[in-house]
Amino acid sequence: MSIWTRSPARGAELTKALTTGAVVVNTVTTPDARLPFGGTKKSGYGHELAAAGIREFTNVRTYWVAR
Repeated sequence: MSIWTRSPARGAELTKALTTGAVVVNTVTTPDARLPFGGTKKSGYGHELAAAGIREFTNVRTYWVAR
């Protein structure tokens, strides 16, 4: 999602009110593999890319071994 405004500070403030995965101010969205990407709420998709994406596709397992 992009917000276009004459006031970048106001644009940054508006981003806090949105419930979306990514918002940019005064530019177009550019993919970046260092940042997670994904939907929110019931969009049907989880997060992809970066550490957040790895956790989405990982099952955490714990092992205890007594001596």
